[in-house]
Amino acid sequence: MAPSLVHLPNGQTVNVSPVFGGLFFKANELNTHHGEFPPGWTVNLETEDSDEDHRTEADNKQDEADEDSPYRRPQHHVHRYRKPTLRNDTLFLSSISQPSSSDFKPAASPSRQIAMMLWATLWWYFHQHPPNPHISTGTYSKIPEGGRPKAEWRINIKREGIFRGRNVLSKLERMGLISTEESSVGTDVDDRTGDGWTEMFVSQRSFWQIDGRIFLFTLSPTTNSPFPPGTPHGGSRPGSPSREGGIIPVRPDVHSTHSDTIAQGLWSPSSPSGHPGPFTSASHLPTFYPAPPAQYIMANGVRHPIRPKPPRQGETFYTRYSPSIGQYLSFRVASLSIKSTTHRGPVGSAATNFLPPNSALAASAGVPNLGSMCIHPCDTDLLHNWMNNPRVSAAWGVSGPIATQEAFLKNSLSNRHSFPAIGCWDGKPFGYFEIYWVKEDQLGKHLGGSEVGDWDRGIHVLVGEEEFRGKERVNVWLSALVHYCWLADQRTERIFCEPRLDNEKFIGYLQDVGFYKEREIAFPFKQAALMKIARDSWDAPVL
Repeated sequence: MAPSLVHLPNGQTVNVSPVFGGLFFKANELNTHHGEFPPGWTVNLETEDSDEDHRTEADNKQDEADEDSPYRRPQHHVHRYRKPTLRNDTLFLSSISQPSSSDFKPAASPSRQIAMMLWATLWWYFHQHPPNPHISTGTYSKIPEGGRPKAEWRINIKREGIFRGRNVLSKLERMGLISTEESSVGTDVDDRTGDGWTEMFVSQRSFWQIDGRIFLFTLSPTTNSPFPPGTPHGGSRPGSPSREGGIIPVRPDVHSTHSDTIAQGLWSPSSPSGHPGPFTSASHLPTFYPAPPAQYIMANGVRHPIRPKPPRQGETFYTRYSPSIGQYLSFRVASLSIKSTTHRGPVGSAATNFLPPNSALAASAGVPNLGSMCIHPCDTDLLHNWMNNPRVSAAWGVSGPIATQEAFLKNSLSNRHSFPAIGCWDGKPFGYFEIYWVKEDQLGKHLGGSEVGDWDRGIHVLVGEEEFRGKERVNVWLSALVHYCWLADQRTERIFCEPRLDNEKFIGYLQDVGFYKEREIAFPFKQAALMKIARDSWDAPVL
């Protein structure tokens, strides 16, 4: 297997290289003192094929002769991982390189460190080319592929190496990162045996629907550390592998004059206004919190839950590197500020800088350069340009002087059941979007309460920049909006979209990413196709 480069959501990169006994994950930002991950960790990744995958015609004839033999047992073949399989890959963490104990205090929760490393490893694994979803073993091997059932893509978690700790797997299961179909208590009174924890797995579908912020935290610097609290820091030289590991994920609690030099992705240390962001954590603990109990109110004749506050103006709420495009996609809340929102987050495309080509800083996604410090018109000016495009105006009807778009944006920011967003590729704005709660929206009122769930969401979309149009990009950002809605609230089960019926091209794009057309609906201002996508039928975002 060739080495590969992993682009994490915050802009950091990790090299994955084959080593004796597995794969080594090494943080590239280690020597820049901006790295938030440990120096590295090693995983053991194997593929276990059943005997059926290695059979010959002679084997089949011998089986017929031995069919009644009491000594006939199924054989398994274990070999080094080459490419993903549907259900046969097995993973465990074998060793961890710790940062220097003179620089950082031991982690208060080693289990969360292990969870973060497993999460980053799975981020890499589920970016691989997916395997054939059709089951090809047993009696299904004799059926043409089109008639075989499909199974979800899983990777098995083995209770070996770091995972042999007494409560490690049970804690990972309660965090929601790993699962098992064995949901009984078990009969073994000695929990040290690991009984009941031998068939753990992670599915592609569940991985993409769990929020990475559950696992994000940082190590606390020591009193004598050269990396005091509130300043950029990184791991020291790798130490010896340890069974209890350290991981330093994206640091959300940096408050210093150097904050501009840190990759500001999903877990940026502050908002564009300079104030601490919602992911700031002075306690060095994860910043994810479960949804609160539902409280209901009546508004405009509709009974609905009290909605959580959306992100603030200018705040980035989703970012992810797209390998197919080679750029970072991000969404931020639209802003009324007359100043343009400067993008200091990660960029995937080559950007000009003035550092020596062999400089470690030159390779860091967190160092500002002409590419990463994108400066564009303010959001009101962007909307003015986009809404006056005849193609956009025909659908949105918000053309006119800039005062029209300013009033439109103010109304969108004041709406209690939706919020406006700006989509960006490598920090360059390309479109305007609205994410709304369906029940209070005119769509929910049109459909009626029985057809709409309390937590169903909907999206409105607008691509203003011609250079960012096209099927390949649409599929990425459209599936990313769906991905965000799943992550934002686990109670959201469906997402709606109601494009105008004659917009056949966009309806086709929606179907490409998993939406289906339920029926047509008539609004006073348009005849629309009612498009839906359900959580339980969604597997992963388009990468």
